Amino acid sequence: MNNLRISLVQGATRWRDPDGNRDYYGDLIGPLHGTTDVVILPETFTSGFSNDAIEEAETMDGPTVAWMREQAAALGAVVTGSVQLRTDAGVFNRMLWTTPDGELRHYDKRHLFRYAREHERYSAGRDRLTVEWKGWRICPLVCYDLRFPVFARNRYDVEREGALDYDLQIYVANWPAARAYAWKTLLRARSIENLCYVAGLNRVGRDGNGIDYAGDSAVIDFLGHAVSESTDEEVVTTTTLLAHELAAHRERFPAMLDGDAFELR
Repeated sequence: MNNLRISLVQGATRWRDPDGNRDYYGDLIGPLHGTTDVVILPETFTSGFSNDAIEEAETMDGPTVAWMREQAAALGAVVTGSVQLRTDAGVFNRMLWTTPDGELRHYDKRHLFRYAREHERYSAGRDRLTVEWKGWRICPLVCYDLRFPVFARNRYDVEREGALDYDLQIYVANWPAARAYAWKTLLRARSIENLCYVAGLNRVGRDGNGIDYAGDSAVIDFLGHAVSESTDEEVVTTTTLLAHELAAHRERFPAMLDGDAFELR
């Protein structure tokens, strides 16, 4: 593993305006060419967190997937973020992982936000995704997943022999300001218990439902310390994750060897 540069794009997503959001986020990430390895966009970055946006849900051959592939190629970096996407099995809150060479993978949000009745209109995913990039193993997750530590658990000697499943968790979100303390606390909990870096990318501004978002995007290290942290303004931050410090922590504090085996259903 070498060090990994990740960029958190904390923006004020336009309400149900896919064309406008692609232009808006395109302008924000354009200057990142050659300076980063992974570009992270918010949850439902083409629409905001709207149940009614299901009416405009695209398919995997629609304009947003094509746009993300174009951005990844232009930037020479992975571009990731979630959008509403329609398949034969329903509409998913789907986190896309696009690489500069055109590879496309995805994770479908497993835990749908019952409080906002997301579960009544969208289909839930089931399986977790782990991707490899620049020598790092990365687990991308979406918003409400942050509250479910069993699903997110970093297991030892399961996905790869003699090692943990992943080195970095990424959460993209539309996490309201009213629950900001939970957001900040749970990001730290996930990093400490999973002996990994955690990147949490949230939006800012007020959405079409009148809900305010405080941002509070952050990169947290394996000890629960903030390596970088934002407030409530539009901002793009790039942080370098240090591979040797992560490896050294796991060697001197190998808590993963005492983890419980379990089966997820």
